[in-house]
Formats: sequence, structure tokens, C-alpha cells
Amino acid sequence: MVIAIDGPAGSGKSTIARKVAEALGFTYVNSGNLYRALTLRALRSGVAIEDPAALLACAAAARIEYRIGRLFLDGVDVEDSLHSAEVDALVAQVSALPPLRDIVNALVRRIAGSTDAVVEGRDMTTVVFPEARLKFFLDASPEARARRRFDQGVSGASLEEIQKNIEMRDEIDRSKSVGSLKIAPDAEYLDSSHLTIQEVYDKVYAKILLIREDHGR
Repeated sequence: MVIAIDGPAGSGKSTIARKVAEALGFTYVNSGNLYRALTLRALRSGVAIEDPAALLACAAAARIEYRIGRLFLDGVDVEDSLHSAEVDALVAQVSALPPLRDIVNALVRRIAGSTDAVVEGRDMTTVVFPEARLKFFLDASPEARARRRFDQGVSGASLEEIQKNIEMRDEIDRSKSVGSLKIAPDAEYLDSSHLTIQEVYDKVYAKILLIREDHGR
């Protein structure tokens, strides 16, 4: 069984997806972090983001794996480096490259294909797992999302800079020729701007239990 969750940056989907996966005993797959890992690899390798061929070669050579819930890139734990200001500023451009999206989507399908999984990203419900039984789209205003990122303290940028990056990323994500950010017609939509994480989780988990009961699971 696959539970797919989409939404813009900072909407709370990563936290919710992780909590749901832990509650159900499912595997948690964060597709956004895979793009962030490839962006980080390009930055550390000195690869120009504007050079598609070099970027694809860099991505194809990457070794990505999960160990006890943490992401390892080329054998090194990079979980705490994925939300730096440098990665934030470039990850949308990296993820907009269609051949690179194919690399990540294949990886996500491989991980989720052999187990029950909660997957989250930008196009999990529309492109990667359009047949998923359970689909959610978590949303929030740019202001609310920027405040959440700022309060996390993982970026050295100011609140204003974070919001600017979020709004820029929203525009890029919604304008992609492939895998653009949009709401699947059969996805449950939830605006979390004025909700706590627990309130969002309760709503999502209640819906999951209802659907599972309807399907006899």
C-alpha cells in the first residue's frame, strides 16, 4: 500500500508523512530530500547547475541510501545538510530537469515497490504514484511556511530571505514542464496555515483509518 502526499515547500508534509509512517509501521520516503542530496552533491563537486549534462552525470554517479531513517550520500550521512540556504536556493532548478526527475522517480518507485510506504514530494500523487489508494495535498500560505522554516533554525537566512526563496520555488515548481506542483483531482486537500502539526496529523490519520476500514485493511 502506498500513501502519497504532495505539497509546496514548508507545508508540513515531511513531518506528517514521517509521523504517519511511524504510526503505521510503513517505510517513509522523502523525495524532496533525494533532490536535495543531488543538489548538495553538485554544489560540493563544483558542478554548474546551468549545465544539464554535467548535472545529470553528477546525479547518475550518486550513491543514495537510507540507514535507520537517515539519508546517506556516497556513504556519508548528509541528513543535517539538506536544508542549508545554498541547497534551498538551487534545489527547485535541479528538480526541474526532466531526466534527473526520472532518476529520482525510479529510485522512489524502487524503494516503495517492495513494501508499504508513505511517500511525499511535489508530484507523488500525480506522476509517480497516480494509482495510490490514499492521496493528500497539504498546503499553507508562503508566510506560514517561511515562519516554520525560520523557526526550525536549519537555515542561516533571514525570515524575509526564506519567504522569498519559498515564493521563487513555488513559481518554479508550478511551472515545470514535467512533474509540476498541482493538486490531483482525487487528493484530499488540507490547508495547514492555521493548524498545529498535531491537528494536521489527526485529520490525515483519521482519513487513512477510514479508507483502510472501507477496503478491509
